Amino acid sequence: MREIVFDTETTGLDQREDRIIELGCIELYNRFPTGRTFHHYINPQGRSIHAEAQAVHGITMASLADKPTFDRLATEFVAFIEGARLIAHNANFDIGFVNAELGRLGHAPIGIDRVVDTLAIAKRKHPMGPNSLDALCKRYGIDNSRRTKHGALLDSELLAEVYIELIGGRQAALGLEVVEVAIGGGVLAAEGSVSRRPVPLSPRLSDADLLAHAAMVADLGEKALWRKFAG
Repeated sequence: MREIVFDTETTGLDQREDRIIELGCIELYNRFPTGRTFHHYINPQGRSIHAEAQAVHGITMASLADKPTFDRLATEFVAFIEGARLIAHNANFDIGFVNAELGRLGHAPIGIDRVVDTLAIAKRKHPMGPNSLDALCKRYGIDNSRRTKHGALLDSELLAEVYIELIGGRQAALGLEVVEVAIGGGVLAAEGSVSRRPVPLSPRLSDADLLAHAAMVADLGEKALWRKFAG
């Protein structure tokens, strides 16, 4: 199963007017990071950064002057997330901004049915909170000492670790338990599983091995249980 953990930093809180200025994505396959990422700082095309937002992420207009605009990155971004489930903390905020940017370019919006909200999972699992990303890192013993400011790629890396813990830890990747995932505003119960190999391994038994086994089973007698499985 392919999943993309993502985060955004923006010029402000208004999805209609404000713009994404940083977008970070981490690819997971069967709940393990693959090493593939998508990360860009983005020129907001003249939209100024609110002071409150800058205090959170520390990104300045001067640092974005030579960065690409979203329209130059959209096709690459859509290709990167193609076919994957998307994971975000307080997902409505991030997916709202992503869809606003895509909509300005005439791209189809990302369906909410593809999106998992880790904040919703955390609130159900830890109803007494707190459930901020920093609080969840502390709860699960995840080192977030590098997070002196919000940053889309770093926050995605931390969230990937938090997400795995929220749905049952590394065991979920080994298919050992059933987990609940908040997706599309509802809850999806899914049994963790390991996907089949794209190309099966070659058989390790030779024809001589198979013949020897058949001869052994034949010598066990008509009532031997092995006969039920010998084919």
